[in-house]
Amino acid sequence: MANETQKVGTIHFPFPFTPYSIQEDFMAELYRVLEAGKIGIFESPTGTGKSLSLICGALSWLRDFEQKKREEEARLLETGTGPLHDEKDESLCLLSSCEGAAATPRPAGEPAWVTQFVQKKEERDLVDRLKAEQARRKQREERLQRLQHRAQFKYAAKRLRQEEEETEHLLRLSREMLETGLGAERPEQLESGEEELVLAEYESDEEKKAASGVDEDEDEDDLEEEHVTKIYYCSRTHSQLAQFVHEVKKSPFGRDVRLVSLGSRQNLCVNEDVKSLGSVQLINDRCVDMQRSRHEKKKGAEEEKPKRRRQEKQAACPFYNHEQMGLLRDEALAEVKDIEQLLALGKEARACPYYGSRLAIPAAQLVVLPYQMLLHAATRQAAGIRLQEQVVIIDEAHNLIDTITGMHSVEVSGSQLCQAHSQLLQYMERFGKRLKAKNLMYLKQILYLLEKFVAVLGGNIKQNPNTQSLSQTGTELKTINDFLFQSQIDNINLFKVQRYCEKSMISRKLFGFTERYGAVLSSREQPKLAGFQQFLQSLQPRTTEAPAAPAAPADESQAGAPRPASPLMHIEGFLAALTTANQDGRVILSRQGSLSQSTLKFLLLNPAVHFAQVVKECRAVVIAGGTMQPVSDFRQQLLACAGVEAERVVEFSCGHVIPPDNILPLVICSGISDQPLEFTFQKRELPQMMDEAGRILCNLCSVVPGGVVCFFSSYEYLHQVHAHWEKGGLLGHLAARKKIFQEPKSAHQVEQVLLAYSRCIQACGQERGGVTGALLLSVVGGKMSEGINFSDNLGRCVVMVGMPFPNIRSPELQEKMAYLDQTLPRAPGQAPPGKNLVENLCMKAVNQSIGRAIRHQKDFASIVLLDQRYARPPVLAKLPAWIRARVEVKATFGPAIAAVQKVSPTFFFLRVSPPRDLISHCLLSAQFHREKSASS
Repeated sequence: MANETQKVGTIHFPFPFTPYSIQEDFMAELYRVLEAGKIGIFESPTGTGKSLSLICGALSWLRDFEQKKREEEARLLETGTGPLHDEKDESLCLLSSCEGAAATPRPAGEPAWVTQFVQKKEERDLVDRLKAEQARRKQREERLQRLQHRAQFKYAAKRLRQEEEETEHLLRLSREMLETGLGAERPEQLESGEEELVLAEYESDEEKKAASGVDEDEDEDDLEEEHVTKIYYCSRTHSQLAQFVHEVKKSPFGRDVRLVSLGSRQNLCVNEDVKSLGSVQLINDRCVDMQRSRHEKKKGAEEEKPKRRRQEKQAACPFYNHEQMGLLRDEALAEVKDIEQLLALGKEARACPYYGSRLAIPAAQLVVLPYQMLLHAATRQAAGIRLQEQVVIIDEAHNLIDTITGMHSVEVSGSQLCQAHSQLLQYMERFGKRLKAKNLMYLKQILYLLEKFVAVLGGNIKQNPNTQSLSQTGTELKTINDFLFQSQIDNINLFKVQRYCEKSMISRKLFGFTERYGAVLSSREQPKLAGFQQFLQSLQPRTTEAPAAPAAPADESQAGAPRPASPLMHIEGFLAALTTANQDGRVILSRQGSLSQSTLKFLLLNPAVHFAQVVKECRAVVIAGGTMQPVSDFRQQLLACAGVEAERVVEFSCGHVIPPDNILPLVICSGISDQPLEFTFQKRELPQMMDEAGRILCNLCSVVPGGVVCFFSSYEYLHQVHAHWEKGGLLGHLAARKKIFQEPKSAHQVEQVLLAYSRCIQACGQERGGVTGALLLSVVGGKMSEGINFSDNLGRCVVMVGMPFPNIRSPELQEKMAYLDQTLPRAPGQAPPGKNLVENLCMKAVNQSIGRAIRHQKDFASIVLLDQRYARPPVLAKLPAWIRARVEVKATFGPAIAAVQKVSPTFFFLRVSPPRDLISHCLLSAQFHREKSASS
């Protein structure tokens, strides 16, 4: 279909077809938010073309922004002066904001000639800055040459000093050897491959800076390529990002926009030896280690000290080639490519797509990346992402708060603490004579920390964690400072320890050590193997051992599984979390009988502390999703706590494209026997409540064709209700009308259940019989409540049994509620922020579940909410606007089933045959959950 240009007001929006009116409103409001530098919260239901609206609206703004900037630069450089403010040209303000200089406010009542003089001066200054910008590249080149000359001079001087030191050292060593004969006490000769396991000499950043006298970061900033104004688009999974890139290709901007897709090393690595490690952390560490080997190799052998001469080094990655990566960068920017195409291009060109895509960031206009790369500061910095004066769009943002909280919350078990201590202790005994004093000092500090962490749980680091029974059980919650004092580690500088772990890559060395010599924790489990002498006798690589007997089938199934990361890797994350501000986090001590099952967990209470830098640096931020209600969570927990003024936040929610008669939302307050429906925690297990739910479901299944999806609050309650129905005979009545399926707990079984469910509905649509479809019993917050599209006959009715409130007794939730009550102001006439949080968590889960139906313009379905509490105005207000406007509250069941029965014949005759790609649609939904479980 030919592209069309839609004019909304004075703005032209290219679009691949005639857009809906709600899409025009969406694009116009998005344009205004980006132009004004606001924070926008956009809600557009699934099926309304949200992705295309984001693409065309945002790229139209970027097109106009760049055009204004080019025109104004050309005019100012040509004339040598700029227009006055009274010429009503806003482009000067545009350039001023880009240069970081705002117009100076003038006092009221000042003479006109003074104001004009000041304005003229500001404009001339701006022209001077624009002219100076043209000379910056030449200055960078000259600075690069100076740096090269300086490096050559430093290199020659350093080489001369090293030669003198080497000569002096050899003479001294020879004298010592001849006089005392201590050659036998030298460190044991290392075996082949062991050199790469030994820690290199460690220098802190302060020591490096003092030794060199040059700030390396400053030099790198001077030589860094300038970033153009761009839009960062991020979503949750790689499949969602690939779908977005596909939409960009179809849009009118697909041929001209410079787009680059970013991903993790796990998704973009083309080195099979590294990719086979499986674990994300192991892949990252091995990649960084290989780059470090390449840089050390470039420095030359003369920079290595005689004491630490290495026979072998980790091989540098053959795909890390600057020339080939430059070609890959140019190819990626020339035409829009998704992750899979970028990966194929990297294999073909023998260039690293991970680093090649990062090289394309400065010149790209649209950068597509997953949540974690944007929201995690260290990852963002490592990827070369600069947010200053840029635009960020976060799609599928309904779980943004939970994502940030989960990314910065860490949990370690007693078993991991003991295992890391055992491995590190044996590593020190093996290589201690080859380690420098600073390495030994930090390793002893880490051992001390591990010992104290185990002690605070009530265990003993010297005993087997699996057999240690704790005298005290239960959950204890501490502030960060209280935990540090109780653990007796308040005298340790955790910032330096964390920096050492990061720079020295001790977890990577430790993993290689345990991979070479096998699991060492078993030495704690058997007293006969406790001596380290026996451990030394067993120091033989497993590759040299005699072939073992054929492995059992279980072992074969584990062969392809990702190799577990070193336990110290998890503990490093916990140490980093302990450096968070005291008021923003808590430490939960969970003692569960045995030490191995007990855990230490860091809980982030204030996700805004990690989001504040994003909103502070960016020109504008857009948070978008299909279901964003309740919006108060975003306003209070994320934006207000991040210091965003309420005036800067803009909300936009559009309706749906379906006709009003295509959706029937019902709130049923009482059952068939006039039993009030209130599935509270105290009442939901009553036999009469479960019977009422079953009878209502039987009636709905009798009048609704196709698929019916029923959501329960938990897996336990679903199984309890299922068993009660089976015992009372209700399950048989249901099975006579619909074939019954249950949501599995395992993510690997989701695909199988979805296939069977869709095939059953497809078969029932083609055959006439007693069974009219299928009934899927699902769980709120489970595998079927997010990422699954029950469109068309897959979901003609969605039923919600009760209100899925979270566990109010959870220590984490109670602490979060108390934190919000202390931090956020309480609005007059409103519930406390903590109580409001619980209700918002419930309604967010409800909105995600009922949003599985109605996925396109011609779709139709009924939404039935079984609980009288849904009729309360504050609860109704938290439903999506397009559903809330059409909700009908039924006090009794009779009028409710009559309303469903009245529209059911219409549904039946309007019913379309199941789409041909129904099964493939379910496969894509299952793929979403595989990615979701992998990322978590």
